[in-house]
Order: sequence, then C-alpha cells, then structure tokens
Amino acid sequence: MSVRRRGTAALVALAAALSLAACGSDGGSDEKSSPAAGADKKAVAQGGEDFAEAAAKTAGYGTDAKPGEFPRTVTHAMGETVLKARPERVIVLDVGEFDNVVSLGVEPVGYAPTEGDEGIPEYLKKGAGSPKNVGTINGLNLEAIAALKPDLILGSQLRAADKYDELSKIAPTVFAIRPGFTWKENFRLNAAALDRSAAAEKALGAYDTKVKALSADIGADKPTVSMVRYMPGKIRLYAKASFIGTILDDAGLPRPANQQINDLAVEVSPEKIDEADADWIFTGVYGDPKATKRDTARSNPLWKNLKAVESGQAEDVPDETWYLGLGVTAAELVLDDLRGYLAK
Repeated sequence: MSVRRRGTAALVALAAALSLAACGSDGGSDEKSSPAAGADKKAVAQGGEDFAEAAAKTAGYGTDAKPGEFPRTVTHAMGETVLKARPERVIVLDVGEFDNVVSLGVEPVGYAPTEGDEGIPEYLKKGAGSPKNVGTINGLNLEAIAALKPDLILGSQLRAADKYDELSKIAPTVFAIRPGFTWKENFRLNAAALDRSAAAEKALGAYDTKVKALSADIGADKPTVSMVRYMPGKIRLYAKASFIGTILDDAGLPRPANQQINDLAVEVSPEKIDEADADWIFTGVYGDPKATKRDTARSNPLWKNLKAVESGQAEDVPDETWYLGLGVTAAELVLDDLRGYLAK
C-alpha cells in the first residue's frame, strides 16, 4: 500500500485522537502552551488508545515522490497537500517543527512561540536565522503569516486544526497529529515536505548511534530514572508517551512503575512527592519557579528523604531541551546531559 493511501485511511480515526490527545495539552508539557491555557482541563495527562497510537499513524504519512521530484503530494493528519516546488520560505507553528527545520539546515521565515516567550529557543539560535513572530501557538496571527509569503507551513492537528483551512489558503500546509513523543515520525513527515528525507535519516541515525553508545557506557546495571516537572498548579511525573520518555526508553533506562505507562504523565501533589522516588531524579521547571509548587514540594520531608536526594542524585535540567525541545537536536543535547550524569 502506498504512503498516500495509508495516510488517507488513517484519517477516519483522527478525530478521536485529537480530542483524547488534548487532555495532555495543557501548561507547556510536550505540547508547549501557556501556563493558563489548561488551568481547567483534566488533571491527569492521559490520552487513551488513540493517543498511544499517534506515532504509528504518523509513520504512515509522507510522500511517494522521489528525492527532488516535484510536484509532490504529502499525506498528513489533515489530508493531502500538493507542493509544486521545493519549499524555501517555511513557517513553523511550534518548537518541534522549529527544531526539525533547523536540524535539516532550513532557516524558517516565521515561527509561533509560546505565550509570554517571544525569543528563539537558545539551543536553536545558531541555525535559526531571523524568523519573524507570527503570533503564538495558541493565538496565530494569520495576517502576519500571509505577509511573509510562505511556500510551506508546518504544524500539528492538536495545535491548530481549527486554523487549517485558513492556513492552507495562504500556503501549502502539512500537519502532524501532535507534538511530543511522536517527534521522530514528525521529523520524517516534515522532511518529506521539505525534500530532505535523506538528511533526516542521517540525523536520526546519528541519534541512534549516540543513544546506543550511551546505553553501553552506562552498563547493564542501569539506575532507575524519575522525571519530575514543576508547572503552575501541578507537578508532573513524565511517563513513556512523552519526548523525554522516548529518549530514556531508547537508552534502556528503567523507570519507576508509576512512570512506566503509555501516557504523557501522571500528576502528584507536594504531599505525595515521594512517588517520584528513583535512583536518579531529573527535574524541570516550566516558567517562573515561584509560580509553581517546587519550593513547597522540596521543603517537604518526603522529598528530603528520597534516596536520590539523600545521595546527591537529584538534578535540575534544562526545561528548554528536556521537555520543550521535541526534536532531534534537543534529543542529542539531552543525551549529552545524561552521559554527564550517568556514564561516569
């Protein structure tokens, strides 16, 4: 079956995937958004069966076109898009797409940051060029997008399904299902639209080599790793269906039972921070630490008595790459950090 036919068949199940996936989209998780955006949403970032199958569905998208062949038809989460020529003016609607295009040597002409964050991610600045702001991921500025005269717009169904028709009238638009744990499949989809599939496979191959080397150097007796993220109004323990979850799984690093699940994360109160216990604890903070319950959780004797804390193996890590990067360049930086901590 061709890639296009597989992508079309998968569309039937996508409405459920969208609604279920949205349960985990609040507050700057793998799905980067504003702290206030999900204040009244479901407390636990669960997604269900379709959520867990998003990566497999996304892998069925792409193109049958050969390298350099145009026009080409790209199947994606919203249908089919025809690209008449190799894109040169690309707009990205989230940091995952931003990472993807920069990793492929493309400087986007426009991007949509999270609310309250107008800057280019620090780790991407070297290859990002000078993209213009086109609103935010939850408040796209269609006039600004049109003014940049893009020839390709990259985003996700979870983020902007309601804007797809308008965006596709401005320029060819290709959407993945969602950001996050589908980062490898999203990378390949974006590369197919950009006619840079070979470069994408090379980058993913380099990642695979690096993660296997890390796993080998840590050794057979691998420590358990707990991922804690402090966010406004919630504390999350990130699970397997997250960007960081896929990296830890690739490295063969075991997780506590409560994080060894096919969901984005589970949530705990400061009074139950002992549920984060593991050999190593890596913590991120979304936004201003004072707006979170980090200090409350860390003042709790339960936190101080955790084995990782007592042994000096609880570390703060960059939220920008470990939780918000959502692409191969961020993933390699996470591997570098893990090597520094675990492969001594």
